[in-house]
Amino acid sequence: MKLPASMAVSKSAEGVEAMRSLTIEVFFDFVCPWCLIDKRHLDAAARKLAELRQDVHLDVFWRSHALLPDTPEGGVPYQAFYVARLGSSEAVTRRRAQVQQAGDTAGVQFAFDRIQVLPNTAKAHALMERADPARQAKLVDRIFTAYFLEGKDVGDGSVLERLALECGLQRDVCSSPGADESRAGGRSPVATCYPIQGVPFFVLDGSSAFSGAMPSETMLDAILKALDAV
Repeated sequence: MKLPASMAVSKSAEGVEAMRSLTIEVFFDFVCPWCLIDKRHLDAAARKLAELRQDVHLDVFWRSHALLPDTPEGGVPYQAFYVARLGSSEAVTRRRAQVQQAGDTAGVQFAFDRIQVLPNTAKAHALMERADPARQAKLVDRIFTAYFLEGKDVGDGSVLERLALECGLQRDVCSSPGADESRAGGRSPVATCYPIQGVPFFVLDGSSAFSGAMPSETMLDAILKALDAV
């Protein structure tokens, strides 16, 4: 297998090994609690990787994948939506307990009862994709926590503007992004190569992929295997 340029390893005149880069593309949606859980697991895996492999640099790209693109622009009542979707309030309670159990492993304390609106996430994704790549991870995490921990309506442009300003974005970038803005910058050619039917979905260097919530240790193992495969 030909070594991708991004993964090339070279040595300087002093014999010091150069950094290697591994690209991770994360397909996600802001209304998916498993995506927040896996973001925290990815953060933990990245920290562990930095300890184990100081020669490796991770490039993480966040890719929009709306789960409910037909949600009205103003959103729908959150609690009623999930009762209708799962069939009963008891089923909703059981599902939330399952999600919270997984959230405990990632240090996430969901506040489902505080959420009033299931939003259309197009504006949030448009904002994220307009952000400087260096601030994307911080913005993604802030929008997630605003929604799942604080119960904020992240489909509201004014809410998104405030969150973006908190993350250091310039006002002209974060001011009320429109839901119909072009999102070509966040799309990836690998999306056509993999049957992405749900999120979270991870693509490693365009050559391997995994999906679904998983512990940070399992995620780290997948990253190390991707590095060994080149």
